[in-house]
Amino acid sequence: MQLIDIDKVRYRKHLNIVIVAFISSLLVLSLLFGTVLISLFANVGDVNDFLQTANDAVQAEPDNNFRFNLVGVVLALFVNGAILYKVKNSAFFTEIYYVWQVKQIQNLVYRKLKKIKLAAKNGEETAMIILSFYYQSQLQIYKLDDNTITLSTIENHQQQLNDLIAESGLTISADQFDKSLIATYK
Repeated sequence: MQLIDIDKVRYRKHLNIVIVAFISSLLVLSLLFGTVLISLFANVGDVNDFLQTANDAVQAEPDNNFRFNLVGVVLALFVNGAILYKVKNSAFFTEIYYVWQVKQIQNLVYRKLKKIKLAAKNGEETAMIILSFYYQSQLQIYKLDDNTITLSTIENHQQQLNDLIAESGLTISADQFDKSLIATYK
């Protein structure tokens, strides 16, 4: 995966729209599915049961309908997930999907970070390529997400890696990174 420049304003705007739309549709669909499931499958009883006191009806309802409401929430999550999966490659989602992919790769690297750092200190070019991508991608994502607290730490790690690369006499950039390189470190 190659790092690409992202327009921060467009990314934040689209991300906020997606978050609001996801939460809103989750709420509406959960209520809709829950209501439909309750109306179709809840044990309503006969007409005489409707004439019970309001207190009896309120006491009986939570126990009987919780599972229908829960299934409604799960169905709403599935529908929202399917919609997001369907539109993930659209122009509107370009930046959001890119950031999501980069964060997945960062997670894969993080799981093996100790081994990769040790290999880089031992002069392994592959490890240095992975770390170069990892630190540059972290800087990019942190800036996009306004996570400025740890930026200086990442910049220090990046500088230490650049010094190590220079000492090794190698020419390494994040452009050389490929996801398959991570599998080298088990």
